[in-house]
Amino acid sequence: MTGPPVTSEKGLIILGCPEASAQQALALHVAHNLKKRGAEVLIAGNPAVLNLLKVSDPEKHYITNTMTLEQCIGDVIENKRDCDLCVVFAHNDAAITYAATMRYLLPERKMVVIVFGKDPGPLADAIQFPCEIIVDRAVHNPMKLKTMINRVFGWDENHPT
Repeated sequence: MTGPPVTSEKGLIILGCPEASAQQALALHVAHNLKKRGAEVLIAGNPAVLNLLKVSDPEKHYITNTMTLEQCIGDVIENKRDCDLCVVFAHNDAAITYAATMRYLLPERKMVVIVFGKDPGPLADAIQFPCEIIVDRAVHNPMKLKTMINRVFGWDENHPT
């Protein structure tokens, strides 16, 4: 796979449990950069992570559309929702399972799985489906993973966002 497009009409960001705090910061970063490039962005996750994002962005500059992961999967199954790019944040087995589910439901879409946490290697090794994989041992500090994400997406580091 050649990397995700710089511009995407519809971006879907899938978030796991908010246990690793770097996830929320990086989700805001990805959402901001996709929106800046003209994408309509939906973020799906559990209610806890969605509430953290809503508190972090009260004026909805970056996070405008959210829904629970279960509702999102149901909408995709019923062909009510689609995307051009799916970005999955994964720091545990459940998130890898959600990524595999989205890959199965959206087989022709660009997919990036961002694997992070205290021991991301085994999680990344568990991915047995086609996608772009970004891996880093990030729990609290998102900076190295942000640089890696920017590189994969082709976002200019000289103009930080």
